[in-house]
Amino acid sequence: MSRGILTVVSGFSGAGKGTLMKRLMEEYDNYALSISVTTRDPRPGEEDGVSYFFRTEEEFDRMVEEDAFLEYARYVKHSYGTPKAYVEEQLDAGKDVLLEIEIQGALQVKEKRPDTLLVFITPPTAEELERRLRGRGTETEEVIKGRMERAKEEAQGMDQYDYVLINDDLETCVKQMHETIQSQHFMSSNQKDFIEQMKKSLEK
Repeated sequence: MSRGILTVVSGFSGAGKGTLMKRLMEEYDNYALSISVTTRDPRPGEEDGVSYFFRTEEEFDRMVEEDAFLEYARYVKHSYGTPKAYVEEQLDAGKDVLLEIEIQGALQVKEKRPDTLLVFITPPTAEELERRLRGRGTETEEVIKGRMERAKEEAQGMDQYDYVLINDDLETCVKQMHETIQSQHFMSSNQKDFIEQMKKSLEK
């Protein structure tokens, strides 16, 4: 059984990242979602170890000191982080792990684990992005403007990703994403054991 691939998925708000990952999980059984550690209180229906790992600020600080995160970020009231141990456990079990985070976090992960695959999801055009944000019908004009401004900033980091996938047709994009991740299993850097084995058996 080959070890799993860690894939960080980023993209503009409204690009359809969540829907894509949900479809990927439904269609293929070799994926696992990374579960974040958070210091906020559980919301109704959220379970520890399923939605998030809920921890106190003190526990979170201890994890930071122990270098237990692949990446973490502190916001005004709460902290969020990606636990190394959980990700490693899933990868060792042969699962391809999906981690949805923003650019800064994605680059932190890539720095710690250079074999991480970075995938950026985007609609085909800026106009389509705005149309999708308006189509939700849940955001005010001010929020939409803010999200478009944020997208302008995020676009500056797109070229730091390994792949940019255009989410125009959902099913096509799900297929492309699956094929992109699976192709990583065949990279020579991910087949070191097999290569060594082949060399040894040819020596005999």
